[in-house]
Amino acid sequence: MKLAFLFFGNQPDEKWQLCKQMGIEYAIAKLAPELTNLPSIDNFESFEKSKEIYQNQGFKLWGLEGDQFDMHRIKLGLKGRENDIEKYCKMLENMNRLDVRLLCYNFMATGWYRTNKNIKERGNATVSGFSMKEAQLEPQSPYGVFSENQIWDNYQWFIERVMPVAEANKIKMALHPDDPPISPIHGISRILTSAEAIDRALSLSDSSSHGLTFCQGTFTTMNEDVLQMIHKHGKNNKIFFVHIRDVIGSPENFRETFHDNGPTDMLKMMKGYYDVGFQGAIRSDHVPTMAGESNENFGYEMKGNLFGIGYMKGLMEVCRTS
Repeated sequence: MKLAFLFFGNQPDEKWQLCKQMGIEYAIAKLAPELTNLPSIDNFESFEKSKEIYQNQGFKLWGLEGDQFDMHRIKLGLKGRENDIEKYCKMLENMNRLDVRLLCYNFMATGWYRTNKNIKERGNATVSGFSMKEAQLEPQSPYGVFSENQIWDNYQWFIERVMPVAEANKIKMALHPDDPPISPIHGISRILTSAEAIDRALSLSDSSSHGLTFCQGTFTTMNEDVLQMIHKHGKNNKIFFVHIRDVIGSPENFRETFHDNGPTDMLKMMKGYYDVGFQGAIRSDHVPTMAGESNENFGYEMKGNLFGIGYMKGLMEVCRTS
């Protein structure tokens, strides 16, 4: 496995140094223009410059994560999505030219979402959580109301156009499940909310480029048999990328927690990835904000990640030597 870290943008700072000190060699990056002060990475020179920055800091840019530009028209089937698909496919071609082989993407028009960002956890750490009751009191999306059938149609439209380009360029497209795994939110339906839905999504293309970001915390929130899913999708070579976190609760009402403080047997899960021969990138995800941190970037502050990285390294060492 390749222990990786999610970087936002391309500007080296203390996080980059801490990652090197923790032994991280692989970078997963979001390189949207607002984070890099460069054009979108469908522009080759912009993408190449960002990759060079990572290389100069001693990191292998292994993959991209999240929307690298606005995806609303694609996800909601709005006018102008044809232009956006052209831009997306150009990005895939540039990834091939620069040997960046992984793209973690999602099909959530509302993104990963929480109703509360200030829940107190162990030792007064701060975590985020979700309440469907609270979400239902919030305004609907300005884009309007969209049914699950509409979102499924839009996803199939997307897959039919990008997957042949991804396969031709040897890019692994790793689909992230919906977080929270519940529908709708703000009037927009969400479709990737169960193990059955993930199977349906994978059935839309038999391409070797069509696979999963196995977000362990989201599948835990779904109350699915996570270990069984690891074995099933791992043996089918459909796990391209792994996120490790833990949660307490149900899809309608849950909160994040420390990696060692939730319901999941983390060692059993880690052994599962080794059992199926997973060799891709794996990272800590959605960590608590700890003492001295601002919680400005909730879920992604550094001290919780240092805890998560160290915890994961310990699990990986046990699996390698047992």
